[in-house]
Amino acid sequence: MSEKNEKKSGFTPERLAKLAAVAAIYVALTYALGFMSYGNIQFRVAEALMLLCFYRKDYGIALTVGCFIANIFSPMMLMDMAFGTLATVLAVLLIFISPNLYVASLAPVLTNAVVVGIELTVAFKTPFWLNAVEVGFGELVCVSVVGVIVFKLLEKNPAAMKLITA
Repeated sequence: MSEKNEKKSGFTPERLAKLAAVAAIYVALTYALGFMSYGNIQFRVAEALMLLCFYRKDYGIALTVGCFIANIFSPMMLMDMAFGTLATVLAVLLIFISPNLYVASLAPVLTNAVVVGIELTVAFKTPFWLNAVEVGFGELVCVSVVGVIVFKLLEKNPAAMKLITA
């Protein structure tokens, strides 16, 4: 089947498998590193995967589902499932319109700082700005530093880029 026809026919089984794998990797990384994936000071390493959306929009579905499932294991389960998933959806939408990877990497930083910052303020009655800075810092490290470095290295590898964008 030609590439043009594949795009018209929607998701192929191979594409669905890749999206499911990305969602599963997000959940597994978040759960395995749970001690640092939840709370006001968090370093959710899986958030680096958000940059996949810069290369192909349908990764947004996988990452939203992955975030929702990962937040089932959060100590603040229901609030994280709602607020965390909302932050992911907003970040995905901002990544879609980002002009470059560096700007795209700031979308999860900003959305999580604001949305999760509000969530933590409501839950713990702690100052919003403190929560926003703490969550934003973790996102900055995981996405804008680690994520950008990893994806810039991957961009130099044609086989990796074909796997990401195929």
